[in-house]
Amino acid sequence: MSALIPNPRQDGMLATVLELGSVTVEALAERFGVTLQTVRRDVKLLSDAGLLARFHGGVRLPASTTENIAYRARQALNEEAKRRIARAVAQAVPDGCSLILNIGTTTEAIARELLKHRGLRVITNNLNVAAILSDHPDCELIVAGGLVRPRDRAIIGEATVEFIGQFRVDIGVIGISGIEADGTLRDFDYREVKVAQAIIRASRQVWLAADHSKFNRPAMVEVGRLSQIDTLFTDSAPPAAFNALLAEAGVGCMIAAPGTAAAFNSSDSAKDNAPGDPT
Repeated sequence: MSALIPNPRQDGMLATVLELGSVTVEALAERFGVTLQTVRRDVKLLSDAGLLARFHGGVRLPASTTENIAYRARQALNEEAKRRIARAVAQAVPDGCSLILNIGTTTEAIARELLKHRGLRVITNNLNVAAILSDHPDCELIVAGGLVRPRDRAIIGEATVEFIGQFRVDIGVIGISGIEADGTLRDFDYREVKVAQAIIRASRQVWLAADHSKFNRPAMVEVGRLSQIDTLFTDSAPPAAFNALLAEAGVGCMIAAPGTAAAFNSSDSAKDNAPGDPT
């Protein structure tokens, strides 16, 4: 499987397939104003990278529930959306609070947006997050011990779970690989999931940072349920079916839409603590 960094057109094609579930080659050519040959070339590259699955005349989302997209490809996928989410999360984080940031390209984007905060204490099992925050003069950085996963510099395993269990922080910020239609939060590596569950237990508030591509995306291992989350930060309104799930679970939803300030959507059943008030 190749490590493709999608160009803007290819990223747009991915977003289209994520929105629709499947789409024909002809429809992609019409939408992006390019030839069928160009679409077929892009589709082959995206398929070879594991980002799309081809069928006769079209493409769909990969069906695998056992393997995530390659790390380098995930870094580029929905990059602008992740930046918007990261800014919204950082705006909600008050100075002088304690945080756990876990594995993922979105949490790495969040770390970059926290570089101007003051008085933070950050615990992480992500060596990329640690590298970003290590030069921050007003951030106490604590790195979890455990097994380093080379492909994305994540720290996982039983030692990591035990380490996280020592703490009780104001805010735990987690990423996720998929949010299924029944409200289940899912990921691919059971060792990574065990750490995410430990972060949820160790956090007074749990914030989930997930771009639009994570909705209705299958993965093998259950992390938890939406009811364990206090606030969802995303880049566009969730699919309609998720509105009732979020309301029933009492989850506030912060939408960082393009060209606008992040908007906080809540329901009567939303949990009492709003973003930025971790006490």
